[in-house]
Amino acid sequence: MLRSANKIVSIILIVTAVFYLYLAFQIPAFATGMITASTMPKAAGFLLIVLSIFLFFIKEGEGEEDREKRKEAGQHIFYLGGVAVMILIYITLLEPIGFILTSTIFIFLCSLFMGYRKHIINAVTSIAFPLTLYLLFTQLLNISLPPGILPL
Repeated sequence: MLRSANKIVSIILIVTAVFYLYLAFQIPAFATGMITASTMPKAAGFLLIVLSIFLFFIKEGEGEEDREKRKEAGQHIFYLGGVAVMILIYITLLEPIGFILTSTIFIFLCSLFMGYRKHIINAVTSIAFPLTLYLLFTQLLNISLPPGILPL
């Protein structure tokens, strides 16, 4: 019954979604309206269950091209691991160094690691994107982000 990868992944996703929904229903409702803090998590959990059920019933016919794609995907584990390590370092340094510097370094190094070689465009994007997000969150939305060592 569980011979295809789609069915195995589907079962894992359904179990994860049920646990996620259990946690979502633990969120206290502070608002008296229809939309509360737990509305989006609950909707996401139910959507994951529905999509996992669809995945369970998709027929999987693997041809030669699909086998090659799976082999290629297996070769990218190195990149996934590298990015995961960079994300952990980013999370660790976010508070002490600050959002702008940490995000700038993370975006630049992650792009470089993934093979992007236009360094000037990478540097401009790595600086402009976190700076824009920081200003948007702190000035427009009044949400504080860690300033770190920069005197902002």
